[in-house]
Amino acid sequence: MVIRVVVAEDSLLMRQGIRRVLEHVDDVQVVGECGAYDDLLLMVDEQTPDVVVTDIRMPPTNTDEGIRAAQEVRARHPCLGVVVLSQYVSPAYALALLADGSDRRAYLLKERVADAGELGRAVQAVADGRSVIDPAVIDELVQARTRSRRSPLDFLTPREREILAAMAQGQSNAAIGAGLGLSERAVEKHINSFFAKLGLGAEPDINRRVKAVLMFLHEGPVVDPTPQ
Repeated sequence: MVIRVVVAEDSLLMRQGIRRVLEHVDDVQVVGECGAYDDLLLMVDEQTPDVVVTDIRMPPTNTDEGIRAAQEVRARHPCLGVVVLSQYVSPAYALALLADGSDRRAYLLKERVADAGELGRAVQAVADGRSVIDPAVIDELVQARTRSRRSPLDFLTPREREILAAMAQGQSNAAIGAGLGLSERAVEKHINSFFAKLGLGAEPDINRRVKAVLMFLHEGPVVDPTPQ
């Protein structure tokens, strides 16, 4: 099935570059492009695309239009995927994008646009209901994490921290259990326990896993989940 994409970017050269990159991605069709927040909202309503690829800053204010557009178009079209492109590594933008749910959302640095494979994978991921966070943003979260205030992570048991650390490495429940000598059922119980401790009990699992990992990388210590 062809993934229909709208591109929003105020720089004409950048917008054309994104379009050319996407035109080389299999099963992706660019059905519209624009350069401002209001135009993007109108185009989404008119074209009903599967995915929006948007700059984080556009007219009229050139501040956080991409984040606000992601929230607005998802409110109107819940199944729409959004890929936000930014030149800013700051984790605050990524966390704002995921504030009310991480499914069908991606945050990539603009430097990734030159890689058709990477941009194409992000478009495919959000179209499929998944999420993508740029590795550089994850690295910044690790470097900038702070323990200056008491965190909900302080209430996790050592075993829960081990499991969350393994989750941050992208391991499945089965893989985590195999590495720690636990049954998959036991891993699920530990995960549900720390979801509750982190205040993530009321959201779908896909969102809770992503948010728990982001909280861990932003605030928690790095733990080696490999048994000694």
